Amino acid sequence: MAATLQGKRIAFLAADGVEEVEYTKPREAVEQAGARVELVSVRPGSIQSFNHLDQSRTYEVDVTTKEADAGAYDALVLPGGVANPDFLRTDPDAVRFVRSFFGAGKPVGVICHGPWTLVEADVVRGRRITSWPSLRTDLTNAGAAWVDEAVVTDHGLVSSRKPDDLPAFCAKIVEMFA
Repeated sequence: MAATLQGKRIAFLAADGVEEVEYTKPREAVEQAGARVELVSVRPGSIQSFNHLDQSRTYEVDVTTKEADAGAYDALVLPGGVANPDFLRTDPDAVRFVRSFFGAGKPVGVICHGPWTLVEADVVRGRRITSWPSLRTDLTNAGAAWVDEAVVTDHGLVSSRKPDDLPAFCAKIVEMFA
């Protein structure tokens, strides 16, 4: 029997520059498993997604990081894209929101450049994690054990490297969030 997320509320934290497929595919996966998803971002309105370096669609924000309460959600997903986590890690409310999930022991999924926000939240120390290869030094300097694997799980944290890993990442977050 497939994992079900019926009744679960999942936050997707993203800003302008989010890699579209790293937002849409995981969102589809958790919604198909029955979860209710909300897009949390640094400002109201919409965010601009990208397909690599090309602008793609925009997505409506449901709640801002200033208003968001981790206690209202069962899990968190941080998609990648280069600019997206760079915007998030400079927003104190986004960093607080992320840190709250780890403090509460709630599951978190992160892919590609998404771990930059985890570094800023100081939640990777002592954890095994993967990411886009260019983050290896940042994660290692923040105390993480970086590995080059499609999907890595460590005490409720699911991490993945890139869009090619999305099928495995999506399956693992649904399993972990259930």
